[in-house]
Amino acid sequence: MDVVKDFRNGALRLRVLHLAGSGEPHGAVLSAHLAASGHQVSPGTLYPLLHRLQEAGLLKSRSEVVDGRRVRRYRSTKRGRRALADCRAVLAALSDDVAAE
Repeated sequence: MDVVKDFRNGALRLRVLHLAGSGEPHGAVLSAHLAASGHQVSPGTLYPLLHRLQEAGLLKSRSEVVDGRRVRRYRSTKRGRRALADCRAVLAALSDDVAAE
């Protein structure tokens, strides 16, 4: 069991929920924001993650044409925003606990 890898994967999901809650980014924009945050994510990792978050009811998407190309834009659902808020509370408590030692 790789604890650091599991933690990073959880952080990746939270970042995606955060980004999709503050706009309607498409995959390339998400990828760029994630890379800027230190997450080098391939399309083969990002798109299955987006699909899993949609299947869980945390994201929804819509398709549109931008500069002659079809892109899929993602945004958080009410359930996704609630999940993100709950995770932020857990993360804050964890941070307080770990920093206190």
